[in-house]
Amino acid sequence: MKHPGEKALRKDVIATALKMSQSGLSPGRSGNVSCRFESGMLITPTGKRYEDTEPDDIVFVAGDGSVPEGQLQPSSEWHFHLATYHARPDRHAVVHTHSMHATVLACARRPIPPFHYMIGAVGGKDIPCVPYATFGTEELARHVATGLGECDACLMANHGQIVCGASLAYALELAFEVEVLAEQYYKLLVLGEVHLLDDAEMLRISERFKAYGRNAERNQKRR
Repeated sequence: MKHPGEKALRKDVIATALKMSQSGLSPGRSGNVSCRFESGMLITPTGKRYEDTEPDDIVFVAGDGSVPEGQLQPSSEWHFHLATYHARPDRHAVVHTHSMHATVLACARRPIPPFHYMIGAVGGKDIPCVPYATFGTEELARHVATGLGECDACLMANHGQIVCGASLAYALELAFEVEVLAEQYYKLLVLGEVHLLDDAEMLRISERFKAYGRNAERNQKRR
């Protein structure tokens, strides 16, 4: 018997993936979405258009990486989604996109430094860029788990961006914010002059964002 809230979560995963795709944050079938569920997670299937995805198509992957029989195949990136949940027990949703400017910086293997106070929204002093590994591999999953160990967003070299959040809605919002910051930083690089905030200021900003994040999470729960 399915968990009473499972169908709603499956619908939320689809709705989040549709918003991600239709907004242009991750064009076509690129990107993937998951949420924590029981001992594992619910994740978008591989190779299926989000517009054609039904709640029963969303795949349950157990905490040990096993997939019960009778389901579609999960996204090829399920390894780094699961690794994120293991590394971050305080986070319950993961959104991965190939958004334009974040992907440009990822392909240049450039982290996003603290040029703007909104970098603090990810919970760290910058948005790191983790090393390259082939997509869908455990090696990439290990890199992502390290990158998201102390902050909620990172770039993946020659790939794209990934974020984690307390909810699907909050994770998607953060993915949009990362793309905005990536575009702003890219344009600063074109100008050739970037002024960075120091570690002490970023620590103060991160503390302020902790309170902001708690309020945002409460608002999400009321909806």
